[in-house]
Amino acid sequence: MKLNEKKKEKKLKILAAGDIHGDSRLVKRLAEKAKKENVDLVILTGDLTYADMEAQNLISPFVKVKKEVLLIPGNHEPISTIDFFCKAYPDVKSLHGYYFKKGNVGIFGAGGANIGIFQLGEKNIYDLLKRGADKVKDIKTKIMVTHVHPAGSKMEKFTEIFLGSKGVTRAIKKFQPDIALCSHVHEAAGIEEKIGKTRVINVGREGKIIEV
Repeated sequence: MKLNEKKKEKKLKILAAGDIHGDSRLVKRLAEKAKKENVDLVILTGDLTYADMEAQNLISPFVKVKKEVLLIPGNHEPISTIDFFCKAYPDVKSLHGYYFKKGNVGIFGAGGANIGIFQLGEKNIYDLLKRGADKVKDIKTKIMVTHVHPAGSKMEKFTEIFLGSKGVTRAIKKFQPDIALCSHVHEAAGIEEKIGKTRVINVGREGKIIEV
């Protein structure tokens, strides 16, 4: 096998986590994990803060270990908080209604949830996801990132309060990403399931290493 063929086969290594809720010590551990595992990308799936408070030292540990960060808001912070992080650090980018390409992987997302301080309607969630999905439709491998979990998923069984999003489920069925990442339901951290061909993962607070 030629050297350039080996390079083409190199997988994208991602550390994904959510529901940090202002825990700067947790962020430090995640940044250390990102460095140790030599990940190419960090994805944060929302609820970085608790009620939009305690926002210090939530991004800088990743920047210090020279990792690119993609993030979305949860239901505990507004878009303005995410925009602030993106303006403060050049290697931090929002996926809320946007997309990101790295190699043969296209990543798109939408934050917020159908409940909480930062609340979005189901149509709004779907439309934001569609905006990004349309930009990566021709890319080989696709990852969809949301804060809220899909309606009808196993994750709903872990809570009687936080219903899944019909907009997210609709987007999974329509755009058929290879992987869908979410968080939101703390008790469902680490749970994986399939919706159609899509691998749905609740990445949880402690983070999940994913290779694509």
